[in-house]
Amino acid sequence: MRKILIALAAVSALAACASRPEPTPTPTSPTAPTAPSQPSGPTPGSVEDFRVSVGDRVFFGYDRFDLSPEARSVLERQAAWLRQYPNVRLLVAGNCDERGTREYNLALGARRAAAARDYLVSLGIAANRLETVSYGKERPLDPRANEEAWSVNRNSHSQIVSGAVS
Repeated sequence: MRKILIALAAVSALAACASRPEPTPTPTSPTAPTAPSQPSGPTPGSVEDFRVSVGDRVFFGYDRFDLSPEARSVLERQAAWLRQYPNVRLLVAGNCDERGTREYNLALGARRAAAARDYLVSLGIAANRLETVSYGKERPLDPRANEEAWSVNRNSHSQIVSGAVS
């Protein structure tokens, strides 16, 4: 078995060495025109741009709906992005971990969504561009039942519903 593995390794090494390098263009040989470089990253104004460049989720402490400094920072970036794209509308969804009753978590999720929406409005975003919904504990990001999962499931998610660049 060992001999077979050594033989395979040797064949692979020889095959890698067998390739020839690309010829370098000379002043007399034609060269293909180069394509203009494409910008990397998401398209500005797109849903992906919002998610990647700004952040679409803020997190909350256990049984809390007040905004941490980190949450405020994300919402401030969201507000700046929304000012650049005035046709975009958001659905701000409040979410909870699995602990507590369904009714309690729906109410807590509503307070979390309202806290995020109200902060965006305080930063100059028109309230008519923002809707809220509470999903309570019905849409967990992480289905496990431990503190790590619960901490990511306690969030407010800002989802673009219209106006983004396709």
